[in-house]
Amino acid sequence: MNRYAQRRARLRGLLGDEKGIVIFIGNVESAAQYADNCYKWRQDSNWLYYWGIDEPRFAAIMDLESGVDTVYADDFGIDDIIWMGPMPTVASLAQGAGAGKSGTYAGFCDAVKAALAQGRKVHWLPVSRWYNAVMLSSLLGVAPEQVFSAGKKGCALASEPLVRAVVQMRLVKDDEEIALLDSAAALGYNMHTIGRKGIRIGRIEQEIVGDMEGSTLAGGWGVSFATILTQHGEIFHCHSHANAIEPGKLLLIDAGAESNEHYASDHTRTYPTGGKFTPRQRDIYQIVYECNELAFNMTAPGVAYRDCHLAAVRHMLDRLGQLGLVNGDLDEMVSDGIGGLFMPHGLGHNMGLDVHDMEDLGEDLVGYDPGQKRSAQLGLGSLRMARKLVPGNVITDEPGIYFIPDLIALWKREGTDKGRVNYSKLEEYLEFGGIRLEDDVLVTPEGARRLGSKRLPISPDEVEQAMANDR
Repeated sequence: MNRYAQRRARLRGLLGDEKGIVIFIGNVESAAQYADNCYKWRQDSNWLYYWGIDEPRFAAIMDLESGVDTVYADDFGIDDIIWMGPMPTVASLAQGAGAGKSGTYAGFCDAVKAALAQGRKVHWLPVSRWYNAVMLSSLLGVAPEQVFSAGKKGCALASEPLVRAVVQMRLVKDDEEIALLDSAAALGYNMHTIGRKGIRIGRIEQEIVGDMEGSTLAGGWGVSFATILTQHGEIFHCHSHANAIEPGKLLLIDAGAESNEHYASDHTRTYPTGGKFTPRQRDIYQIVYECNELAFNMTAPGVAYRDCHLAAVRHMLDRLGQLGLVNGDLDEMVSDGIGGLFMPHGLGHNMGLDVHDMEDLGEDLVGYDPGQKRSAQLGLGSLRMARKLVPGNVITDEPGIYFIPDLIALWKREGTDKGRVNYSKLEEYLEFGGIRLEDDVLVTPEGARRLGSKRLPISPDEVEQAMANDR
């Protein structure tokens, strides 16, 4: 009770002199084929953070002037109880969330309409579900499409003071959240260990995914995002798991667990399918490993994560130059975005109740400080977290190197590299795939630590030894 009341009290404080009401709309169940067969239930993360009630079809109002918090939902009738058993009353759930009042779900709409009729300001956050969009748009008199975030910029109609206040709060995890994230990391460690132990030549990828995802259901809520397990690591979001494990390939596993309290983990490892790296695979893997370590060692309060990204890219280009794949002045190559050919994504993102924390509110508002401007370059332009770090930030550290045939052909055709890429050498890697290595990192007052009590094997020697032990 105190946790949620204190969070809302702090939110009021951050909103300062703002007047009116703040509205929150929880998620409803969503039909998969018909009303009684729904997708797996997941509550809205902002609702969980400020109200904590993990049940569908709830809404709430914070009155900034009276100081009254009201939770709205409908009590269950006998028809519901027959199927679901006795359920707590809305009033008791509201009390458990530290709210002084409760009302019906229809009463929420009436209260919002009354506030609008009185000329009061209604503060709201962008939505992520279509039902909530339709409901909010009907209350506000705007098109449903206008209450979603429009790409990275956020939602123009949403309350910017509210969005910025929520981002400020949720970016910094408290001790209880950190403990839950450590628990989620432990689930993720177990999930990935099962995956690594399941790698055998001839086995179908789907079988490994099933074992991994089953462990997250046995120990928590399930996966924090759709599992990526592929021998085509150059395809960032490859969700096809129909192939048999082949000898001599690299298997990239990007997967995360979600705890019962809905906090996420997100790890990536890349394995030689036969248990041993080829010399070429080890060369590239070693570079990615060094970039991961470099970024982690730089991570500390006061350091802009954008600088960690650029340092990792610079090191990557330096080492690729030693392999004869690129040439030229390092600083110029970094400045000109040559690293984007090999790592077209950013170094990492925020993580918490969402695996990509709060990106439904607008990636630029979440990941960029005022005055920071997103780059237009491939790679750096995809950096989701660029902010100057503070203790309590939770971020991912996930450098990678990928050989994407279509992208390589495009750069060669258009001369994007300005003569810095040795294509005759690079084209020897067109069947290579890709490597990504990802850890979850907490920024501490002293620097940083990785979440969880154990780190998945990551150096080339550690990976080969672990795979040998697995057999």
